[in-house]
Amino acid sequence: MKTSFELNGKNVSVDTPEDATLLWTLRERLKLTGTKFGCGIAACGACTVHLDGTAVRSCSMPMAAVAGKQVTTIEGLSENNDHPLQVAFQDEQVPQCGYCQSGQIMQAATLLTSNSSPSREEIVSHMNGNLCRCGTYNRIIKAITKAAEEGQS
Repeated sequence: MKTSFELNGKNVSVDTPEDATLLWTLRERLKLTGTKFGCGIAACGACTVHLDGTAVRSCSMPMAAVAGKQVTTIEGLSENNDHPLQVAFQDEQVPQCGYCQSGQIMQAATLLTSNSSPSREEIVSHMNGNLCRCGTYNRIIKAITKAAEEGQS
């Protein structure tokens, strides 16, 4: 099956099996490995990417649903890895193992796009479902808050 879509601002066309998911197409066929496999059932958020600006779990997204749409991965969030969230996650030393980080950042980015000054409760609610096995939730919240504040200056 050939699927054409926009990936990180560039048009791509890729041949995949009928049952291919976006996650494995990104990782195996397009060699973009920033999006991680966590659970395979859309429950942990490690595989979060943007589909037409909405955070989705790529592990359960069939390639047929991607045709003609815009996909943004962690590699496409910022050309120089200087998105305010990427900088804040580093400044606040969020990652321990780092495995969930790309999914956390991609989920948070959709929040800051729709709400430039979220409350702590809004951050917690929006990030619900993105798991961090290391338990750095307080640092994640702090980094999102910092990115929101820096984005306004």
